This record gives sequence, structure tokens and C-alpha cells, in this order.
Amino acid sequence: MIRLISLIAALIWSAAAHADQMRLAVTTSFHNSGLADILLPEIQADLGLQVQLLVVGTGQALRLGRAGDVDAILVHSRAAEEAFVAEGYGTHRREIMYNDFVLVGPAGDPAAVGPQSAIGNALRRIAETQAIFVSRGDDSGTHRRELSLWASAGIGIDTADPAWYRAAGAGMGATLNVASGMGGYVLTDRASWLNFANKDGLTILFQGDPALFNQYAYLPVDPAQHAHVKHRLAQKLEGWLVSPKAQAMIGAYEIGGQRLFTPNATDADAPAEG
Repeated sequence: MIRLISLIAALIWSAAAHADQMRLAVTTSFHNSGLADILLPEIQADLGLQVQLLVVGTGQALRLGRAGDVDAILVHSRAAEEAFVAEGYGTHRREIMYNDFVLVGPAGDPAAVGPQSAIGNALRRIAETQAIFVSRGDDSGTHRRELSLWASAGIGIDTADPAWYRAAGAGMGATLNVASGMGGYVLTDRASWLNFANKDGLTILFQGDPALFNQYAYLPVDPAQHAHVKHRLAQKLEGWLVSPKAQAMIGAYEIGGQRLFTPNATDADAPAEG
């Protein structure tokens, strides 16, 4: 019996040792959603591929891609993604799924953002009343979108008083915890919010503006820049992510009866596999 157990263990170890492996940089918001825990076992079962996730903000994910430290990235900042491809670091950009951002804050809504008709008006109410706002402040896709929203609202947030505008310098979960502890407002992706346990007086106060649309895209690192990257494996993973099975799994993933992502894989930007 001991020999049999040892043999089985050796076979399992050998299979794991010889499995294809690749490195994928993903955003903290994607990881916080819990979706990776659903997809990764299926990826390994279907492709024999072990995907090592590096969980970082979008800015750091793009830097890892530029340095050739990962084989592909999954992020949500379109302008930065398009620049990444235009500069020759990514072979292409492939849309996978989307959700939206929501403005969360204390249930009492001291800045009265809830009745506003647009996200710009809601942010102006926060700035005018100097209600506490907690920013991720970490160059993530969420942070970049937040900064663009302040700019569109005509607010120079770089000169905002730190007494009300607080930069957490952290991921989405940690930033939500800071906002919860301070009774502050915060911009978050819906998936992270739904998967966040410590809501403690926070609630969604503003949502639904088209400006809050949040697209996620997959970008393989270009082997012409970094010959060592596992481009074939990155292509295999992309093919799986846009497959009917994966897209159905993404669309079916829910927390508390609410869907976290809407699949929308496209063929427009994807080259033929080589």
C-alpha cells in the first residue's frame, strides 16, 4: 500500500513538473472578484496549462509586460493598453469581458451624490463639500479611471486638500477597508464590491453612467521584443478565454445572485495563431 501511494504521488509530481506553465499579470480587481478561482482549474484541466498569476495594478502589469517578466497581461485601461501594443510590447489587444465602476460611500450620503444625474456632478459634490474620498492611488486601472473622471469634471485633484482626498496606495480590497473605516467615498469596480465582505455602513450611491463602463482585455507580450516569453502558451490561453465554454463560465459567475462580469470576446483585434 505504501508503495502504491508513493507511486501515485510520484506520478502526480511528475505530471505537475512537466505541465506547461506561463505567467499572467492580472489586476487586483479581477483577482478580488474570485473569478480566477473558477477559471484556473478548468484551464489546467482543458489545456494542461498552469497559469501563474501576478496580481498587481494595471500600471505595474504593463511594466511587467514591457520588461518581459510575464507572458501576457489581463488589465482594464484601454488607452494604456493601446499604447502598449502601439509601442510594440503587445502583439494585440483582445476584449474578454466587462463590468462597471460604482461610487460607494456612507449610507447617510453627506455629499448628496445619490441624486446627481452624472458621475461628474457626483464628484463635484464631494469636492465642494470636502467629504472624505479614498483613492487607490496606486496607478491601477481603477485609479487611472478615477483620475480621468475628476479631470472630466473639471476638478484638479492633484492639488486637492489631503484632509479630504486620501490616497491609500493599495489594492481595491484594502482601499475599500480604508473607506469603510473612515466613512469615506470610493470608486470601485462592481466585482470587487460584490465580493467585499466588510461593507460596514457603505453602500452603492451612484451607478449607471456610461462613463463608468469597465472593459477588461487580454494582451500577449510580443516575442519580437522578448524572445523568451511563452507566446504559444499565451495564444492557447487566449483561445480558451474566448471559447464558448469560458465565455459561458464568465457570464454565469455570480455573487448573491448578481453577475460580476459580462463576456464580450471579439475577433476584431486577434491575429491568426502562428
